[in-house]
Parts: sequence; C-alpha cells; structure tokens
Amino acid sequence: MGTDKALLPWPPDNSGQPSFGQTFLSATVRVLSMYTQMVIVVVGKNEGAVAPVVYASGGSLVQNPDPGRGQFSSLQVGLREVLKRGRDGAMVTLVDRPPAKPATLQHLCDAFGVAAEAGKWAVVPEYGGKHGHPILVGREMIEEFLRAPAAATAREIEHKNQKHIEYVPVDDPFVVMNVDTPQDYANLSAGVLPSAK
Repeated sequence: MGTDKALLPWPPDNSGQPSFGQTFLSATVRVLSMYTQMVIVVVGKNEGAVAPVVYASGGSLVQNPDPGRGQFSSLQVGLREVLKRGRDGAMVTLVDRPPAKPATLQHLCDAFGVAAEAGKWAVVPEYGGKHGHPILVGREMIEEFLRAPAAATAREIEHKNQKHIEYVPVDDPFVVMNVDTPQDYANLSAGVLPSAK
C-alpha cells in the first residue's frame, strides 16, 4: 500500500483527505467500543504511529514482540491479552478494511448470543457468499486459535472447526472488503463496493 493502512482516512474522499478527521483505525475502535467492553489493538513496528490514534479513540495497545512471524501471531497475541484481562470472548477484525456498520455489529452480537446457546464457538459474517470480519469468538474458539502453531492461519483453524461456527448473512459489503492496494482504496473512495450475489 505504501502507507500504514490503519491510518488511511475514513471515510475516504477523492482528495485523499479525511472527511471527518477519522482513520480506518480510529473509526473501527470507536464503533467496536459501542459493542465491546474494551478494544485492544495489536501493534508491531508501527506502534509509534498508531498509539496516539488508538488512545485518542479509547482503545488500548498490546505489542506483538515478533510481528515478522505474521498476521496469525498478532491474532494470538491479542487473544492472549483478552484472556489475561479476564474475558472469555472477543470480536476480532483486521485493519485493512473499513469498519463494519453499527447495525451489522448489533446483528452479529445478537446472533452470537443465540449461537453460543446452541453450542457454537464463533459467529462469522457473510456477504455475497464470502466470509468476512469481524468475527465473534467464544472461549473454545480462542483456545483453538491459541493451541495452533504460529505458522497456521485463522482460515485453517476456522475450516477445521466449521461445525462450531455460525455463518450469518449480513447486508454490509464492508465485512468482506479488503483494502490492500492504492487501487482498492481508490475504488472505495469512488464508492465501488463488492456486490452481493
């Protein structure tokens, strides 16, 4: 991308300037704060750049001591921090996507409560037939992620445990939208969103 994706302006406009002084990160922390008891952001070498945004948005930080091990190691660091803080569940998302809509988060929270009563360990949103983020995970799924080797991927663990996951259709293209390249961001700025099939 050429820049820290967490600090991309949100919502974007054609000039590349933030419309409301927000970034992907600050907007995500703020919206997640409405549905969680705390927001923990896992940082690597970018701690100096993102820490002020996280703290100003009401989140907290945990450092991945070896971010070179990959994205899954950051997930494990974050989930260990969740357990360390005495919580048994988490809402997990990535920084390379716009924040999900509040109505989507409420729908996922409601679905998680029902799914947990039915013995499910996680809730994953679906849009247009694709699985997205944020995912909501209970203690059992957290432990599955933590038992896996750091070389694993979240997708591998998810596929291994599909019978314990509730996939929830949502009307929110942001749950499946990755912003990995300047073209992806330009598409988002121009209002080009994934379509439901």
